[in-house]
Amino acid sequence: MPSLDELPLRPELRGRSPYGAPQVPATHRLNTNENPYPLPAELLADLGAALGHAALELNRYPDRDAVALRTDLAAYLSRTSGEPVEPGQVWAANGSNEVLQQILQAFGGAGRTALGFTPSYSMHPIISGGTGTEWVDGHRRADFTIDAAAATAQVRDVSPDVVFVTSPNNPTGTAVALETIEAIYDATTGVVVVDEAYAEFARSGTPSALTLLPGRPRLIVSRTMSKAFGMAGLRLGYLAADPAVVDALQLVRLPYHLSSLTQAAARAALAHTDALLATVDAVKAQRDRIVAALPVMGLTSVPSDANFVLFGHFTDAPATWQALLDRGVLVRDVGLPGWLRVTAGTPAETDAFLTALGEVAATSRSTGGESGA
Repeated sequence: MPSLDELPLRPELRGRSPYGAPQVPATHRLNTNENPYPLPAELLADLGAALGHAALELNRYPDRDAVALRTDLAAYLSRTSGEPVEPGQVWAANGSNEVLQQILQAFGGAGRTALGFTPSYSMHPIISGGTGTEWVDGHRRADFTIDAAAATAQVRDVSPDVVFVTSPNNPTGTAVALETIEAIYDATTGVVVVDEAYAEFARSGTPSALTLLPGRPRLIVSRTMSKAFGMAGLRLGYLAADPAVVDALQLVRLPYHLSSLTQAAARAALAHTDALLATVDAVKAQRDRIVAALPVMGLTSVPSDANFVLFGHFTDAPATWQALLDRGVLVRDVGLPGWLRVTAGTPAETDAFLTALGEVAATSRSTGGESGA
C-alpha cells in the first residue's frame, strides 16, 4: 500500500495533521467543550416521533433549502438577541465547520487570503488550507485580547478576503467588544465572520454580533447547536447574514446537504429551547467555580464567556496535562506554552477536576517545582 507521501497530494497539504482532540480513556472527559447534561426526557420522546415521521419519506430527497428549519432558527435568534432575523438571512449546514467551509468556498479560494487573530479556533486555518485559501495570523495582546487599532492596521495591510473573529474566543474564552468588530469590519472590503459557537455562555451584559448585522452586508455571524443545546452528535451549525450571503453559499453547497433526519431533529430540539438552555446557567456556575478556585492553588485563568476555562501558568503544561490524566481527568493541551483548557462540566466533574488539580499543584510545590508562572 502506498504511503501518504507517495500520493499526489496537493503541496500545501503535505506535512499537515488532521484536527482532533486526543481520544484517550479517562473517567472525566473535559477536553472537547461538550455540554455535560443529557437531553431532557420530553425532548427524547418528541425526537423519536419527529424522526419516525421523517423516516416515512426517506426514499425522497430532503428539502434542499431547509426552509422550515431556517424559519425556526430565525425565530430563535430573533427572540434571544432582540435583533429581528428573517429566515432568508439564515443558512444551516452539518455543523458550524461546514458553514465555515462554505463561506471559504464562496469568498476564499486560490489567490485569496483569510486572516484570524490567533490563538483562536484551530479549524479556521485548517479549513482555509483545505479550500486553497492563504492563511495569515492576526495578532493579539499578551492577555489574548484584540487591540482594535493594531487589528485594523493589520487588516488594512493584508487586505484579506475573509476575516475571522471568534467571540467568545476558543481557546481563551473571552468575548470581543462590538466596537472592535465594527472597526475590523470598516477596515476591510472582505467578509467578516464572527464565530459565536459559545455565545449562549457569555457573561451577563455581553451583546451578540447579531446586533451589528443591519447595514453590514459583509458581516456573517455563525452559531452551532453543539454547545449550549447539548447536541454535538447532531452536527447542526448555522449562520445569520445578509440574504445575499445566503444566496452566495447556495452556489457552493452540496445538493441536499442536510438530511431529512437532521432537519427533523434540529426542529424538534428548537421546540424545546427553554429546557435545553436551562443547562447553560448550570454550566456557567461550574465555570465560575473553577475560576474562583484557581488562585487558591497559585494559578490563574483568562476571563471566560464560554463553557471552558484557559488556566495556568505552568512551567510544563504537557507534564501537568499528563498528571491530571493519571488522576482520571482529561483536559486539553491547546499548544499555548504554560496553559491548559478545561471544559466546565457537572458539579461532580468539577469536583474531580479541582481535586486532581489541587493534588498536582501541591505535588509541584512540595518537589520545588512551580505550578504558576
